[in-house]
Amino acid sequence: MPTVTSNGTVVVRRNPVDWITGALAVIGAINWGLVGVAHFDLVAAIFGAGSAGARIVYILVGLAGVYLLIRAFVPNRSHALASR
Repeated sequence: MPTVTSNGTVVVRRNPVDWITGALAVIGAINWGLVGVAHFDLVAAIFGAGSAGARIVYILVGLAGVYLLIRAFVPNRSHALASR
């Protein structure tokens, strides 16, 4: 739940899953940017095109995106309980 400090700054507490999914989303965004600009798939270059490693990275990035999408639209459980 976001907290507003005395000087008006908003502080959001993040758990490890939030940090990991954020990092995976950034990795996916950079990879897609490289694909769009330079036709270069960094994940495929590192793990091999169509390899199990590349597929795992793509799956994790996709799951991270779904998690972040849900977090964007579903209120935090502690916030929802506090408003009752």
